[in-house]
Amino acid sequence: MKKEIHPTYYKNVTVKCACGNSFVIGSTQEEIKVEVCSACHPFFTGKQHLIDSAGRVDKFRARADKAKQIAEEKKVVAKAKKEEEIKVKKTAKKAAAPKKEAVVKEVKAKKPAAKKASKPKKTTAKKVSKKGK
Repeated sequence: MKKEIHPTYYKNVTVKCACGNSFVIGSTQEEIKVEVCSACHPFFTGKQHLIDSAGRVDKFRARADKAKQIAEEKKVVAKAKKEEEIKVKKTAKKAAAPKKEAVVKEVKAKKPAAKKASKPKKTTAKKVSKKGK
């Protein structure tokens, strides 16, 4: 190893856990403080032991429930808007129907009572081709 480029290595460093456990290891730091060690970690102990994580799951579930409620409210609002649009279209059609009837009556009134007899069209004789001869 090159000298003066590596940090100082301490052979007897005490590691202190939040649970009160302590042990000695080698490290480049003089003292180490940890929140979880092998003596209190649920994976090693087989026991459920929560440290400063209470309420995280509850907060997550609350956010998820709130998101569901907002989504349902949006669906209800969209459905109401769609129904309102359908009602508006129906009322517009009903309002337009009398106008159409009035227009039809006016058109019928403007038409002459009797049609004039039209002259028959002159028909022209078809030319017969003499290709076969």
